[in-house]
Amino acid sequence: MPIKNRLAEMHAEIIGWRRHLHTIPELMFDLPKTSAFVEERLREMGITDITTGVAETGIVAVIEGKSDTSGRVIGLRADMDALPIEEATGLDYASTHPGKMHACGHDGHTAMLLGAAKYLSETRNFDGKVVLIFQPAEEGGAGGKVMCDEGLMEKWGIQEVYGMHNMPNNPEGTFHIRSGPLLASTDEFEVTITGKGGHAAAPHEAIDANLGAAHCLIALQSIASRNVDPLQQVVVSVCTFQSDNESFNVLPHTVLLRGTVRTLDNSVRDLAEERVTKLIASTAEAYGCTADIDYQRGYPVTVNHEDQTEIAAGIAEKVTGKVERETSPIMAGEDFSFMLEKRPGAYIFLGNGGGAHVHHPAYNFNDEIIPVGCSWFAELVEERLPAA
Repeated sequence: MPIKNRLAEMHAEIIGWRRHLHTIPELMFDLPKTSAFVEERLREMGITDITTGVAETGIVAVIEGKSDTSGRVIGLRADMDALPIEEATGLDYASTHPGKMHACGHDGHTAMLLGAAKYLSETRNFDGKVVLIFQPAEEGGAGGKVMCDEGLMEKWGIQEVYGMHNMPNNPEGTFHIRSGPLLASTDEFEVTITGKGGHAAAPHEAIDANLGAAHCLIALQSIASRNVDPLQQVVVSVCTFQSDNESFNVLPHTVLLRGTVRTLDNSVRDLAEERVTKLIASTAEAYGCTADIDYQRGYPVTVNHEDQTEIAAGIAEKVTGKVERETSPIMAGEDFSFMLEKRPGAYIFLGNGGGAHVHHPAYNFNDEIIPVGCSWFAELVEERLPAA
C-alpha cells in the first residue's frame, strides 16, 4: 500500500497547518497558542472526545472506529514544543516569537498526527479506539513522564503506543528502526570544584581550582576507555568549564563543571554514575580541592519492544518499501521512553532528507514527507485494529 490517496489530497492543507505552527513556536509546558490550534483542528474534524490541560497544555483525543468489538486501544504520540533558538532560515513562515524556533520538527510531527486524525475521523475503518497524544515539553521538560504520571495509559486504556521523529540526512521518506535500545538515557551532572583563590604569580600560596577541575575533566574520559565494556556505549561530556573570575592574573576560588552522561544500558548507566561521582571527588581531593557534585538522572533509555518494532517496520514497508530495520542507535535522548516503559510500543525515524540537522538555527522540516508520516500513522491504526 503506497501513500493513502486521501492524505495525498490533504497534503496542501496539512502543510498549511505545519507552517502556521512553525510561526508560533512555544517552549516546554507553555504552549497556549499551539494547544489551542490543535484543539481547533480536532473539533473541526468532528472529534468530540478531547481532553485538554493534560500535563498543563497537552491534549488527549479519542477517535472511535465503526465498531468496538475488540476493545483494542492504541496510542499515537506527537510532541508539540519548540526550542530556545533564534531562527536563521529566512523563510516567509519563520518564527514570529523572538528567541524561539521549531528547530526539531515538532511542528511537522504535530501536523502529521493531525493529518492522520482527519483521515481516521472521516473513514473510521477500524474496530476499537485510537488515542491521539499531543505532548508538551519533550525538549528537557519530561512532558511524556508528566502525562504518564497523570494516568495517561490507565485513564484512556492504552494497550500499545507508537511515536515518530523526523531524521535529517536520512534519505527523504525512508524509515529507520530497531528493536531494543534506540536512543540513550540522558543524565546530567553539575559540579563545583572549590580551591583557594590567589594571585597567579604565587600559585604556591593558593589551591588552584582550575588545575583540579581540569584533571577531573580528563579523568572522566577514562570511564569510556577503562571502565565500560568496549562493546557497550557510553558518552561522558563536560560541556561547561567556568571559573568564578575573568582576570588574567587571578587563580579562581571555584570552578563550575556541567556535563552529560549517555548510555544505552541500565547497568552501564549505574556504573557511569558511580564512576563520575568517585572520580570527581577523588581527583579534586588529590589536588587539594573539594567537589560538590549534583548528579541528576534524566530520560531513560528508549527501548523498542520486539513485536511492536516488527509491526511498525511492516507498516513502513507497506507505505514506502524503504525501511532500515537494524538502524544504529543514537546517543540523543527522547522522553517517549517513559511511555515505552508503561506500555509495549515502538519509536521510528522518518528520513527528512538533506539540510541542517535538528537543533540548528537553519533547520527546517521537509513538508514533502508529510503524506508518508500521515499514512504510517493511519495504516498502523487500520492494521492493528482491523475492521470487524
